[in-house]
Amino acid sequence: MTNAISGIRPGDVDTEVAGRAARRIRDYLASNPDEQAINIDAELGDVDEALVVPRAAVVMFAQMLGMLAQGQGVQVMPDHAMLTSQQAADLLNVSRPYLIKLLDNKEIPYRLVGTHRRIAFADLTEYKRRDIKDRHAAAAELTALGEELGED
Repeated sequence: MTNAISGIRPGDVDTEVAGRAARRIRDYLASNPDEQAINIDAELGDVDEALVVPRAAVVMFAQMLGMLAQGQGVQVMPDHAMLTSQQAADLLNVSRPYLIKLLDNKEIPYRLVGTHRRIAFADLTEYKRRDIKDRHAAAAELTALGEELGED
C-alpha cells in the first residue's frame, strides 16, 4: 500500500469472528505486556518460521477488529496520503468553506496541485490534535473562572 486508502465497510466481515479475534489478541497482549515483537504461528505456505509482527501493529489490528465487531467500518490511511479539501473537511467534520478558511489562515499546511488544494493526512491529524488540546485548555480555563466567580 503506497498512497492508497484501504477500508472495510460495515457488513463486509462477520462481526462475531472479528469480536472473537479482537478478544484473543487483547488477552494475549495483556498477558505479555513486555513483548515488543509478536510471533504468530500459522501455516504460511512452505515457510516454517513464525510470522513476526511489531506490537504496535498488533494493537492497531486488535482495535480495528474491535470496531468491526461493533459493526463499524474502518479505514487505514498512510500519514503522507494527500487529501482533497472535501475529504479533509469530511474528516474534521466541518464544512469545506470553513476548512478553506483554516488553510488560508495557515492553520493547516497544504500544497497546490494546479489550482486544487491538497492536505497531507499527517498535517490534518496534527491540526486535530492541537485543536483538541486547545479546546481542553479553554474548558479548564472556563471551569477555573467559574469556580473563582462561584466562591465570591
